[in-house]
Amino acid sequence: MKNVYKYVLVGLTTSAIVGTALAQFARPDAAIKYRKAAFTVMGTHFARIGAVAKGEVPFNKDEVAKNAAIVNTMASLPWQAFGPGTEGGDALPAVWSDESKFKSNQEKLIAATASLTSAANSGDLDGVKKATANVGAACKNCHDDFKKK
Repeated sequence: MKNVYKYVLVGLTTSAIVGTALAQFARPDAAIKYRKAAFTVMGTHFARIGAVAKGEVPFNKDEVAKNAAIVNTMASLPWQAFGPGTEGGDALPAVWSDESKFKSNQEKLIAATASLTSAANSGDLDGVKKATANVGAACKNCHDDFKKK
């Protein structure tokens, strides 16, 4: 039950951040900073799961589940910081010229991180490995098309 409260708190915090974030992007540099921070936090926690999936770190269901919940939460945050007038940073112009493909990539990442969370909560290491690969592929697909190299 204690973990349920943590997830509820993360959800409420996310809602508050998203609402606040939407009002904060009066300047493009603020949006760029926000989305970079969201991706950094997501990447940090995803790397911890990746180390487990690669066998570099022993599997600990609770740790993987905790990190997956953070990745899943963070996966929904950066997108509002790609609105009109927020061009720049590491984002390619295609983010704004091919919005439907960019939106599709967002949805794929969010779905993949939700599946990762489910796999992590199940305690099935093989499921975690598969879900980790799917999240990695979703990240790569978006980076290939929309991020400066």
